[in-house]
Amino acid sequence: MKHIRNFCIIAHIDHGKSTLADRLLQATGTISEREMQNQALDDMELERERGITIKSHAIQMSYRYEGLDYTLNLIDTPGHVDFSYEVSRSIAACEGALLIVDASQGIEAQTISNLYLALEHDLQIIPILNKMDLPGAMPEEVSDQIVELIDCEYEEIIQASGKTGLGVDEILAAVVNSVPAPEGDEEAPLQAMIFDSVFNPFRGIIAYFRVKNGVIRKGQRIRFFNTNRDYNADEIGVLKMGLDPKKELRAGDVGYIISGIKQANEVKVGDTITSSENPCQEDLKGFEDVKPMVFAGIYPVDSEDYEELRYSMEKLQLNDSSLVFEPESSAALGFGFRCGFLGMLHMEIIQERLDREFNMTVITTVPNVSYKSYMKKTPDEVFIVNNPSELPDPSGMDKIEEPYIRAQVITKTEYVGAIMTLCIEKRGELQNQVYLTQDRVEITFEMPLAEIVFDFYDRLKSVSRGYASFDYHPTGYKASDLIKMDLLLNGEQVDALSALVHRSNAFDLGKRICLKLKELIPRQQFEIPVQAAIGAKVIARETIKALRKDVTAKCYGGDITRKRKLLEKQKAGKKRMRQVGKVEVPQEAFLAVLKLND
Repeated sequence: MKHIRNFCIIAHIDHGKSTLADRLLQATGTISEREMQNQALDDMELERERGITIKSHAIQMSYRYEGLDYTLNLIDTPGHVDFSYEVSRSIAACEGALLIVDASQGIEAQTISNLYLALEHDLQIIPILNKMDLPGAMPEEVSDQIVELIDCEYEEIIQASGKTGLGVDEILAAVVNSVPAPEGDEEAPLQAMIFDSVFNPFRGIIAYFRVKNGVIRKGQRIRFFNTNRDYNADEIGVLKMGLDPKKELRAGDVGYIISGIKQANEVKVGDTITSSENPCQEDLKGFEDVKPMVFAGIYPVDSEDYEELRYSMEKLQLNDSSLVFEPESSAALGFGFRCGFLGMLHMEIIQERLDREFNMTVITTVPNVSYKSYMKKTPDEVFIVNNPSELPDPSGMDKIEEPYIRAQVITKTEYVGAIMTLCIEKRGELQNQVYLTQDRVEITFEMPLAEIVFDFYDRLKSVSRGYASFDYHPTGYKASDLIKMDLLLNGEQVDALSALVHRSNAFDLGKRICLKLKELIPRQQFEIPVQAAIGAKVIARETIKALRKDVTAKCYGGDITRKRKLLEKQKAGKKRMRQVGKVEVPQEAFLAVLKLND
């Protein structure tokens, strides 16, 4: 155990951690030149395409330092705020962390957020200044920020570049010297924490774990502590670029286990593996359950694919345990699932993965957050409202509360005015403003979560020309003046487009949605009114004009009554058509409601 080091990489999105991880793999000879490619640990096509890490990836490296052989277990983590759950799981399995900061961009919101997570778990922090080869690098300024943030010495900051390989040997030496070896007792009963799992269509579920105490051997009977089920350890091993089978793994090791499990719900990330003969007395406290922030309905385009969609979602949940879902039905869309996501990017990624990995084309409804409503008759009872259609009758309702968040925005001083205007427009209240350096400022707001669900992040990036970074965490619920806004097409309510909105925004939002739907819904043979309504009161209306068919074209000459007869017949037909006509809402219409400001 003296020669094992477990560490993870934490950084803001796009600060070059995957590239630096590639250099570490090359320097330790873990990956051959033939296998080498950019973002070597990111095995998902989507990750390469977007240049972001979505899943944390564990890998074992062997490193010889001062005549001794060391085993380094590295976990590369995502940097986007929506995937901070992956980071918290990785941190729970490590003793040290590489804090990577881009020398040209400086410290950003997510860097601070992930750093606090690491400090809560008493991890040893190794500060690294990355992208030193860029012409825009500002090593002195950014070093000052790092020293101020983590209270270290200037000499401790390692200057590195993922592109050129600068500083890679210093990083590996710092990991060996600074990160403490794992603690554990090999004689104690087996305790190993599952921190991730993946599904393999040929071998079933592969669980990744970190052994805290005891020894796990191939073929041994093991028990999952929380589900209380026993299995055989058919294969155990360590994670290199592929799976590397071993006979046994001891305390401090990070590895994988295959036990022929086929059902996704039998493996819970965060569960403890112990032995069936000599089980441990209590499970390991790794990390708490994730709380979804944004809710949306996901429906199959063809209702016959419902079971297939359920199967796909279960497989996805295994690989991404922060996804939660439950069955629901909608009058407009049939049977589907109500899903909870950590944020908008998370929702987009899940949709994309369903399409690519399972060939499932889905319709996603307007995302919203969960509210708490209190009734006048039973003031102590709380109703959780996840969907606008679940909202109780407003006449019997005492108050409704919505979730609030504390948002931190780090930006350049020249964009402060535009960002404050945006936050106040989104019902935010300024809490604090701190100048980190002369031209970087941290602004703290308290604002409703519902306001950032739609287009807040995109607009923040555009008003700051991409220089603002954003991070948030929930602070609780507050009472608010919310009303339910319905959308009617041809007099029929489309429940998938209903939304709970603040009274002050309702008229403006209703008008904008109606205009957007007017553009996107194809014209029919009859006139379609598009209306936004609060209860029985219509607050906005647009009309999609009917396609005209010239029925009088064949009438040349003759009496006017012949033409009138045909026009009357057409008018009656249009009226009947409007009564029985159903309006199909295209998928773009659901998505366009999210991007009203584009």
